Amino acid sequence: MDYAEAIEKDPALTLRLLSLANSSYYSRGGVESHTCREAVSRLGLDTTLATVMSFALTRVSTSALGLDHLWQRAIIAALAARHLAARLCPQQAGVLFTVSLLQDIGVLAAIALDEQDYRQLIVSSEGHDSLVAAEHALYGCDHASIGGWLADSWGLPVHLARGIASSHGDLDGTSPEALCLRLSGPIADAWLSRSPARALFRLLHRFETLGDALPVSLASLLEEVQENLPDMAKLLDITAPPTYDNHSLLEEAQQHLFRQALALSARLDTQEAELEALRQRQTELEQRSRRDDLTGLANRAWLETQLKERFRLCQEQGRTLSVVFIDLDHFKKLNDRYGHVLGDRVLENFAATLQESVREGDLAGRYGGEEFLVILPDERVEGAMAMAERLTQQLSSRPMAHADGVPLHVSVSIGIACLDDAEFRSARELIDAADQSMYRVKREGRDGTATFIETT
Repeated sequence: MDYAEAIEKDPALTLRLLSLANSSYYSRGGVESHTCREAVSRLGLDTTLATVMSFALTRVSTSALGLDHLWQRAIIAALAARHLAARLCPQQAGVLFTVSLLQDIGVLAAIALDEQDYRQLIVSSEGHDSLVAAEHALYGCDHASIGGWLADSWGLPVHLARGIASSHGDLDGTSPEALCLRLSGPIADAWLSRSPARALFRLLHRFETLGDALPVSLASLLEEVQENLPDMAKLLDITAPPTYDNHSLLEEAQQHLFRQALALSARLDTQEAELEALRQRQTELEQRSRRDDLTGLANRAWLETQLKERFRLCQEQGRTLSVVFIDLDHFKKLNDRYGHVLGDRVLENFAATLQESVREGDLAGRYGGEEFLVILPDERVEGAMAMAERLTQQLSSRPMAHADGVPLHVSVSIGIACLDDAEFRSARELIDAADQSMYRVKREGRDGTATFIETT
């Protein structure tokens, strides 16, 4: 009990220590401590050392340095940390109370080392977070780090020094102990803010964000802090922080939070609508890049891309496919006689007729000029011949245009190639085989269908 003997030499310090030991924070069943030894035994070594330090520092700093606000923040943070710890980590409540009380002692060291510039830093900073950012910019560290070093150099237990040093970190992924400690400062800042309702609104948002990790009511926390503030301020001999109608402040904060949620929801709806419009636009652009402008069928690039992919799948999975190459007969003569406008109309109507002749899952496209290509997945020659027959029957009964009131019918030359016909090494070879079959029909008089015949 060497510490008790040393403390007893300072009557004012002994009285303060006894007051704390007999306060609601540490009293046990109404039994009072009457001696310094009893107080030290009740408080424990960690709390005794940190409390003595805080008493001494308060006495010096508030009178000589005018830092009443600093200690107001300290006692609010200490009470808040203790309340949170009682719900999250009860065994650590006393230690967290002590660490929170001392979390800003680094400010005293910074003032002692660089008083003029640091005081200007405090004045120009908009709140505690702003001060910490300015400290990092100027010194490369913050007052929490300085405070941890100071506590270690004074011989405080290592876990207390480390707690002070880490008191200003982020909330994400922290332990219950760190969460209590790192929330205590923002709670104190909200309490001491010039606009406490707005500050509490931000604090409410933090509580909601933490969700199940923080099963503590902000309302109950504020009530407990307010209930114990006067005694704590009297104990440390500092001006008591302001008191509020917490119920009204929280209602106002909830309204702020509700309005922000509505505004955020409206922004999200707007952004989602914009994203949907962009996705729709992207889809339209992709479809346009795959489509032939005149006929609306797939264009040559998309046909070749799809055929390469399907050719590869057929090789890997042992499946088959057929391609049908179609050329409109005497189309150049039709263009020369009736003009390109009517020729385009013929191509458009032919494309519609072709699309009606294929199955769902087949891909029909314009290969170039008056040439068309159809990809028939999982279809052998017989199925491709049936598709060609459907097309020619429709063409014989349906005019593709009218000129001077006279219906214009067109015929086609069709070539078919199937993967089963030969050992094709590429999609290009398959197209060439269907093209050769089509030209054989052309040579034999047009208006017909031919399948690929492998030559040796």
